[in-house]
Amino acid sequence: MPLEQFCTISSCFFCLMTEPDSSARRATIKEYLKGVPFLDDEELILVVSGLWNVAMTRPDDEELPSLGIFQCMAELINRAVHDRTWLLTHQNIYIPYYAAHIIGSYTMNKVDFAVKAVESGVIPPLLELLRGKMSWVEQRVAIRALGHLASYERTFGPLAVYEDEVVTLAMNLASSCLEENRKAEEWASQLQCWSIHLLNCFAVKERSITLICKQEFLKELSEMWGGLVNHSSPAGVGLIRILCYSKVGRENISKSRYVVENLCKLSRSSDDWQYMGIDCLLLLLNDPDTRYKVIEIATSYLIDLIELRNLGNRRNVGEAITKALVYDYKHMNSKIKNADVRRALEETWDFKIERRKKEQITCNEKLEGKRVMVKLIKQQANHKFMVGEIEEALLKYSEALEICPLRHRTERIVLYSNRARCNLLLRDPDSAISDATRALCLSSPPNSHANSLWTRSQAYDMKGMAKESLMDCILFVNVCIRSKADDRVKLPYYAVRMISKHMDSTWLFRAAQLKALSKQPEKAKEPSENSKSSTRGHVNAETIRTQVQNKSYISALSTILEEPFAGKDGSGRKMMERVEARNKSLYAPSM
Repeated sequence: MPLEQFCTISSCFFCLMTEPDSSARRATIKEYLKGVPFLDDEELILVVSGLWNVAMTRPDDEELPSLGIFQCMAELINRAVHDRTWLLTHQNIYIPYYAAHIIGSYTMNKVDFAVKAVESGVIPPLLELLRGKMSWVEQRVAIRALGHLASYERTFGPLAVYEDEVVTLAMNLASSCLEENRKAEEWASQLQCWSIHLLNCFAVKERSITLICKQEFLKELSEMWGGLVNHSSPAGVGLIRILCYSKVGRENISKSRYVVENLCKLSRSSDDWQYMGIDCLLLLLNDPDTRYKVIEIATSYLIDLIELRNLGNRRNVGEAITKALVYDYKHMNSKIKNADVRRALEETWDFKIERRKKEQITCNEKLEGKRVMVKLIKQQANHKFMVGEIEEALLKYSEALEICPLRHRTERIVLYSNRARCNLLLRDPDSAISDATRALCLSSPPNSHANSLWTRSQAYDMKGMAKESLMDCILFVNVCIRSKADDRVKLPYYAVRMISKHMDSTWLFRAAQLKALSKQPEKAKEPSENSKSSTRGHVNAETIRTQVQNKSYISALSTILEEPFAGKDGSGRKMMERVEARNKSLYAPSM
């Protein structure tokens, strides 16, 4: 039976959408959309939600964009902002959200749709939502839509007219959204990431760099991450890397010890964005004006990465790090005041330059003899470890590492990993982290040696570095699962306990929670029995298994486009080519 026989409403929108004659359907829909902003009955929310569903499922379909959907949505947002009585009638309160979401969905992939949207006047009403005229829920979809418009060269200009206001609003949202929206973790995280995305669109064109590079905002930016609920976004470090491509950005970032230290911590972690932290540090070290502002901070972290070969699509990463650290080795003593840093750089030079040269001219028989000797010393070290003589075992592992040929990477992994374990037992977490990191750099693929991951996770835990400990522990469990053929492999109980411990302290809203608690009276700060057993404090093994399996396995690369301008239009591709050229120059083979 035809659909029309079930419908008693004249000019029903859903009947119009099913009209088989395309010419008649397009003509009637076009006229209908013109009248949608003036509807005052309960049908309106049904129509707009229907349009939202079409936009979500068919964002590349040109029918509705060509018939006036953007002007219709712009007028609906304007009416919602300026007519509160209408907004609170029926279910109209939901309409601004749907309208902004529809604009964002249609402008997500096609520049022609974005141009049509701008010509239809969507920017001013979206800005009204961004200013907070409604709620953070509408801000979330408004900044998403504006981010898509900003990522096209043809539509960036009209948005750039409001540049200072847009950048300031995006910075404020990125900084404050997690303090206000704790009831919707995933949406709040997306709001933060889309705010950063919009800032990226300006920064990549070297616009508003000085405004973005306010010291307080840079500190906050270095702490922003997508968390486990939004792990596909590089969040703050993605924008910091874009800023590092500009002279002004590097100068401002190098002034903040806090930001540089956070980049260093990231570069020596198993976070998916480890390579971005390394990129940033190399850009800072390769700039003569910022090199000596950061080298004393970065050296102690980067020397642990000099044997790293490949990281995702980066090649010769360790070589690039070595080159950045020692390229003016013969003249740096007068510029570096810290004796420990000078000593570390001397060791790097001896290890990567002098020792490698010696081994290249050493005959294979001598190298094989060294390998046999290393095996004997390692056996002695293992015995010392088993009988509890940890300090003696550590010395033996160090002795073995001194003579172990650089080409024998597998043996070196075990030696570093075992020495890291000794350092951990001796309550020296810094040395344990250093040795475990060196073992993980030697592993193939990087960050895949289970024992080193677990040791470093414990060492980070000992230092109170919850996020780094959690990332290592998740990857450790991931390696354990993938090493077993059985899909129902039992998770190590000690790893489950570690993950459960850190899930709460690395919660995206943890800082906001602590800030709120600090303002409460002492009695209010004391957790109740119910709160102690809350779901945030308890994570069962099945939840952890899901989190682990969803985390990308040692790829160190995102599953989405890194840059918001990639794949959009010609200008975006040219910018991506320039960025990739910079990255290739960072990791060019040397020495």
